[in-house]
Amino acid sequence: MTTSSSVRVGVLGLGAMGGALAGALVKAGYATTVWNRSPGKADALVEQGAEAAATARDAVRGSHVVIACLLDHASVHEVLDPLVDELAGRTLVNVTTTSPAQAREFATWAAEAGVDYLDGGIMAVPHMIGRPEASLLYSGSAEAFERCKPLLDTWGTSTYFGTDAGLASLYDLALLAGMYVMFAGFMHGAAMVAPAGVTAGEFAAMAAPWLTAMTGGFEEFAAVIDGGDYTVPGQQSLEFSDLGHIVAASAEQGIGTEVIGMVQGLIRRQIDAGHGEEGFARIIESIRQPA
Repeated sequence: MTTSSSVRVGVLGLGAMGGALAGALVKAGYATTVWNRSPGKADALVEQGAEAAATARDAVRGSHVVIACLLDHASVHEVLDPLVDELAGRTLVNVTTTSPAQAREFATWAAEAGVDYLDGGIMAVPHMIGRPEASLLYSGSAEAFERCKPLLDTWGTSTYFGTDAGLASLYDLALLAGMYVMFAGFMHGAAMVAPAGVTAGEFAAMAAPWLTAMTGGFEEFAAVIDGGDYTVPGQQSLEFSDLGHIVAASAEQGIGTEVIGMVQGLIRRQIDAGHGEEGFARIIESIRQPA
């Protein structure tokens, strides 16, 4: 178990998120060394009590735990490949956004270098860091997670998904996929009502409680999907769910139909395959088997 009095932490990357992570560590009493490729970003953190390192090597050399919050997978390699000798024997927590395959590749790199590796996904925006509603997902070394959990919990609610280093990234990107499609649906609705003089704010006031209520259906859909039986009574059928009228109304309003048309396409593929009387959850089969 780590405590703030016994662990020195190095944070590599001081963008908006990296700066927020470092700030939370300093506030929690961790001896924190920070480094950023471009100068100046460490100034505010130094005023709070962090120590600025002139090089990434200096930040790593003085730390037990190294946090990487960089631009992308390539930048992590660019910064850390030359430091493999310094990283050996230390714990590396990489919260840079990567794909599951990239996370697994870096876990292999770390294992070969003798580095205890934990991959992370941050389900929060910078101002949420340090609050319980910030959700941070981890996978990789179980020992590293247990040892560093007090440190990780300074950022928000920590969840561990197992030793497969790619799982945190997979959950991260899957959750973001759901979020962005939902956002696109809201914007499509806002565009539909705009020609009638309805502002986006007015539409949001109606959409927010409606969409929040509809998320209660996730568990019902999940039960059907996991059970694999789309004929279970009580489901809304695909034929009833046909969105042709929404597509037509969107076109009549003079807006694009790409968003709602995408969902209609998933529905129609299953109807055309003879599954029209089955439940709406069956559109996952269109997603699983792309056209």
